[in-house]
Amino acid sequence: MTTMTLTVDTSSSLAVNLPSPELTDEDIDSAPNPANREHMTTSDSSAPDCCLQHPEPVHYERKLGDSELSYYLPGRATGVNDMYLHLGFRSPERIMLCPRVCAVWAIMRMRHPLLASKIVMRDYDDVRFVYVPSRVETNADPIMPRIPYSLRRTANRFHPPPSPEEALAEAGSQLEYRQQSKDDLIESYLNGPRTLSNERLFYLVVSRTPVLDTQLPTPPTTPRTFNGPPVEILEHLTGSDDSVNYELLICAAHSIGDGMALHQFANDFYSLLGSDNSQKEMEALVADEWNRRWGRPLPSGTPALPASVEENLGTDQNRFRRAAGCIDFQISMDKQIGGQAFPRRTDPVRHTVVPTTSFDENLTRTMLKKCKAQGVSISSAIFAICSIAWARMSPREKQKSPMMMYAAMNIRPYFPKPAHESYWFLAVGYFNIVLPNFIPTSCDVSKTFWLRARKAKEQSSRVASSSMIQSRNREMAIKRGKQSRSWAKEDDEKEAGLWAPPPPTSDKPPPPSNPSVALLGLSLLGNLDGIYKHANFPDIKLHTLTTGSRQRHSGMLLFGYTFAGKLWISLGYDENGFDRETVDLFLANVNTAAHEFLIQ
Repeated sequence: MTTMTLTVDTSSSLAVNLPSPELTDEDIDSAPNPANREHMTTSDSSAPDCCLQHPEPVHYERKLGDSELSYYLPGRATGVNDMYLHLGFRSPERIMLCPRVCAVWAIMRMRHPLLASKIVMRDYDDVRFVYVPSRVETNADPIMPRIPYSLRRTANRFHPPPSPEEALAEAGSQLEYRQQSKDDLIESYLNGPRTLSNERLFYLVVSRTPVLDTQLPTPPTTPRTFNGPPVEILEHLTGSDDSVNYELLICAAHSIGDGMALHQFANDFYSLLGSDNSQKEMEALVADEWNRRWGRPLPSGTPALPASVEENLGTDQNRFRRAAGCIDFQISMDKQIGGQAFPRRTDPVRHTVVPTTSFDENLTRTMLKKCKAQGVSISSAIFAICSIAWARMSPREKQKSPMMMYAAMNIRPYFPKPAHESYWFLAVGYFNIVLPNFIPTSCDVSKTFWLRARKAKEQSSRVASSSMIQSRNREMAIKRGKQSRSWAKEDDEKEAGLWAPPPPTSDKPPPPSNPSVALLGLSLLGNLDGIYKHANFPDIKLHTLTTGSRQRHSGMLLFGYTFAGKLWISLGYDENGFDRETVDLFLANVNTAAHEFLIQ
């Protein structure tokens, strides 16, 4: 594998040559410790409009909400929950030149500040997103944030870029060019050293398929600062309209967003990249974006950072309604019954794999027509496919307990007021689907399948239309936040050799009357061709999409979606954490059921 990191020429005509002070230890250590809401600090808010570069350090920060904490805290050490989105596509070489890609990336970072923020953890109850000024040093290591090494021990905080040129330079430091295949890209991200960190919450990797690049010169293996691609690569790439196969890997910490934000970002990224704008026009767009967002202080009351999902949902001020919400949440949890689980193995080494099946466009059209005729979506059908697949491999003595699957849902539509103009924030809720775990012998199995698909649809619709959905998501966030803080503290104490088990007590809560175990999680993204506006980038032909996250030990998540006219089903799981024969049989049954009920 060869890599190439882009750093933009600081002598660019976009530079605004006004002096800005370097950060000092005092600047960082004296940062305020505000309350939950976003806080902005500046030493001179009355600076004239002509002073486009902030004359003194300014930073914005807010606490992570409970939902964000539940994703951040477990992943501090190994990157559990770090998301990725891989897109394979063909494009003319001129579109994928480094300066053009970097300009688009700089624009997106300015539109979505959490992509350029960092996380500072002060305590388990005080973890913050921070967006703070620093200086870009043109001779710095392009891999590391461009602030003095002596300051990196504190927070490595980021900032609204002081100029359009520096916005380009900062974007270039978080962009990498490689020569790797799709499988190697995903394997290294899921199972190699962690790509992201507290200082890097988002990262882009562009790769050309190696077999197509036999004539491409190999960049140096040691990172270095340069003003663009080496001349020999530039000569090889410029002026060609021949389509080349590329892989784009988008890496994002789950605490800053969710799957819907990933896909909307990818569509916007390709729409800018595949536009008719020349490189000069792209650079002008960077300058315009910077002037509009960061060229002057934000208006009073305008938040720089998107709010947490809990703040977006709001808090009910009526204490009786709050009490009713707590009771309703507990009742809804008591109804979640599931007694099915994959046999697990104990292995200290986690290794995530993502076996993927796709159905061609003709088969996908047939499957969608069958679902429509039965009055269900393909997502409801996938719940039923998993139910039949598991029931067919369950021994009779285990068929009495139903099977439960958990799924994620986008809760942006339930916010009582418009959210931040950036869509990059976490807004995901959870619900469960419970289905029987046996197959009646008294009727045609296809009737059982479609009945379960309709039952899954009914349960999903009941959750989505519930008047208690806001309070349930608030209560779930509180529960997940408390659990994540408790587990994080225990993990840290064990790491330090300080943990001691709590003393036994006589007042243990009674065991639950019914088991409540989920077989697996499903992320059913629906028709992604409704998000990707392919007509906006006609020269870029998307053909492959794979998504997932770095799994915890014994983690498992099934994805289902349509993309490029095809239905895709993939299972991301830790292959060392489960009995492999059982997982292989389940996947074979899923594939068989899909053909049996949706195609034949």
